[in-house]
Amino acid sequence: MSNPVIISAARTAGGKFGGTLSKLSGPELGAVALKAAVQRAGVKGEDVDEVILGTGWQAGVGANPARIAMYGAGIPSSVPAFTVNIRCGSGLRAIMLAADRIRLGDAKVIVAGGMESASNVPYLLPKARWGYRMGEQKVLDALHKDGFFCPVAQHLMGELCEEIAAEYEISRREQDEFALASHQKAAAATAAGLFKNEIVPVAVKDKKMGEIVCDTDEIFRTDTSLEKLAKLPPIYKKDGGTITAGSSSALCDNGAIVIVADREWAKERGLKPLAEILGYSAAALDAERFPLGPVVAMPKALSKAGLKLSDMELIEINEAFAAQVIACHREMPFDMEKLNVHGGAIALGHPIGATGAKIATTLINALGQRGKELGIASACIGGGQGVAMVVRKL
Repeated sequence: MSNPVIISAARTAGGKFGGTLSKLSGPELGAVALKAAVQRAGVKGEDVDEVILGTGWQAGVGANPARIAMYGAGIPSSVPAFTVNIRCGSGLRAIMLAADRIRLGDAKVIVAGGMESASNVPYLLPKARWGYRMGEQKVLDALHKDGFFCPVAQHLMGELCEEIAAEYEISRREQDEFALASHQKAAAATAAGLFKNEIVPVAVKDKKMGEIVCDTDEIFRTDTSLEKLAKLPPIYKKDGGTITAGSSSALCDNGAIVIVADREWAKERGLKPLAEILGYSAAALDAERFPLGPVVAMPKALSKAGLKLSDMELIEINEAFAAQVIACHREMPFDMEKLNVHGGAIALGHPIGATGAKIATTLINALGQRGKELGIASACIGGGQGVAMVVRKL
């Protein structure tokens, strides 16, 4: 069975909701990261066997966004492409699907990852096709309908996470402390230039300012504090709620891509892999308990890799909510010093379809910078799922 490795990884900066990158669509952001990842890998477009990209909010983006991004990056039309949508796990699932094909010997090089432009998610007029009659009608926000709301559990994600926070007795203070740490780690990593290896600068044309280059994550705050976080109102449960905007992941515009290849194929061409994919898994649980997705996915991925959680030197768990990650830690204790060492989605953004590839890119980068070898990336998924992938830095 062939051995899958990651030979390059690239992402755009995390664009703030309505920020610098809001002028670009998800496929356009994906194309920027894709083109850079291919160049960094030292492969040609015609070497690519397939393109697999995730997108979470697909309404209005265009049919098969992966194909759109592929064309935008200059990949030959002879290369097939398809889009993955399992919400927050899409980007990581795309990498896992690529690894499957490599392991089967069915492909040698696959582009995988994800893209998202939360800023361009449209409003919906679901009854407009057959005509509105008299009276007021609702305009639906696709951010809400296709993202924040779980159609399986019939609740907002934050409402479900509030229930988990209550069950595990996770205090407001604990969540605020976690959120503050995420911002502090992201700010420190940015100041130290630790994201430079990951981020591809994006040139954006502006009518007033000309060309603006976005090469730094826009979301993290250097001026936040526990006092400021404590002043924010709960947003899902007014009476006794603990989750605020400050302890929730931020909307984000982003593209993140990795190149997955057969190890022998790469070696024959003198290409040095960044990391080896050791094991991965998708898992599921009750929709109401979606925040615990990593708790069911990570053990399965570790088992396939023949490793234990204690073997992991760095851990990336997507910060959908502070309470969500804290609950996962309660269920499967690990050294918190290993977790999201450069900050997480609370500070850097959660670009739904790109998130999995984004945290995988950051994990591989951080392992190399810290002289570490083994790491795991995981994310919960609305609807009651989780994904996880174990890598070894090479």
